[in-house]
Amino acid sequence: MKIGNKLRKLRMANSLTQEELASRAELTKGYISQLENDGTSPTLSTLKDILDVFGVSLCEFFAEPQENQVVFGKESTVIAADEEGIRVELLVPGAQNRTMDPALVTLQAGCAMDEQTFHEGEEFGYLLSGRIELVLDDKSYRIKKNECFFFPSDRRHRVRNLGNGPAKILWVVTPPTFNY
Repeated sequence: MKIGNKLRKLRMANSLTQEELASRAELTKGYISQLENDGTSPTLSTLKDILDVFGVSLCEFFAEPQENQVVFGKESTVIAADEEGIRVELLVPGAQNRTMDPALVTLQAGCAMDEQTFHEGEEFGYLLSGRIELVLDDKSYRIKKNECFFFPSDRRHRVRNLGNGPAKILWVVTPPTFNY
């Protein structure tokens, strides 16, 4: 069984050089190179030593990769919908296990989201319809349809609909922070 390419991808995903991997697994750089080029095959105990560096079990290493879903339809998950006219829909199921969290936020006329406290990450929004006010700390920004915003999440922030109809925002947060 050829495992060299899989080992190389795992090493690179962990930002290690062959020399760093060899040092951590108590092997030589030349041996790691031979493994990655399928020039030799490791014993099970040597493979386990290498995989321990990455925190990966033998079962995980040899498991068939599952194909990730790429296209998502209308099966969004509503995580907030209240009588005050605010609706938050998660657009990608299982986003809390990913590095970003895309959502569709709908604010009815005159509605405002509660102020969000500081948290790690960044936020991006694209206004699909309506007009909104974005308040970052104490500074106010007016945003209209087809405009976007971007800011680090370590600022107090809130959004209010300024228009007469619903405002729809494609909102992406990284890392995921929308409440589930």
